[in-house]
Amino acid sequence: MQEQLTSFTIKQWSDDDKPREKLLRKGRSVVSNAELLALLIGSGSKRENAVILARKILAEVDNDLAALGRLSVAQLMQFEGIGEAKAVTIAAALEIGRRRQGTDIKAVSRINSSSDAYKLLFPMLSELAHEEFWIVYLNNSHRVLHIGQLSKGGITGTLVDIRLAMRQALEYGAVALILAHNHPSGTLKPSRADKEITAKLKTASEALDIRILDHIILGQQQYFSFADSGML
Repeated sequence: MQEQLTSFTIKQWSDDDKPREKLLRKGRSVVSNAELLALLIGSGSKRENAVILARKILAEVDNDLAALGRLSVAQLMQFEGIGEAKAVTIAAALEIGRRRQGTDIKAVSRINSSSDAYKLLFPMLSELAHEEFWIVYLNNSHRVLHIGQLSKGGITGTLVDIRLAMRQALEYGAVALILAHNHPSGTLKPSRADKEITAKLKTASEALDIRILDHIILGQQQYFSFADSGML
């Protein structure tokens, strides 16, 4: 009996329950995450249809789409029924979703708070499996002149070139900076190295009459602000 249930194909479902027909008739908002993922998968394995397979995959990441987005193609291929082509399709769709978030950058043209900085940087840093260090360059009105990656590192850290950071600040005509990096582990507590690089960049920038407004550490869902915590 159990085998009959798991082999029950989507084609045998009513049209109201089929993911593709459901999306066409009722719109995208009513389709569940598992059903959307099933549409990307297309077909399941001999033992499971695409929706059941999608539910299994989501269960492995606690139904967290951000965590799903961090899975590599190789990790996706560990699921039975997911070959290279399907894994690439899933990875590509999730990357499009991540890049779409980046369009919010245009809406955040001026930084008035740590929350504004977090919204600006979230699309670039929140889902990375390695550390990256970014700088937001601002004018005197705290409007964004440029957002740039300063360095890229490993799982536990990244090197920061202070001279390069200051040179770029002068090139963009920035009078204020917001520093940012991510913690792939999800912890928001600043490390000793985080505090040291903040102090070094602050000293270097003050010599050029450039202010460090904040240093944001991004986790997977939240952030830590040096400014809000009185550490600047």
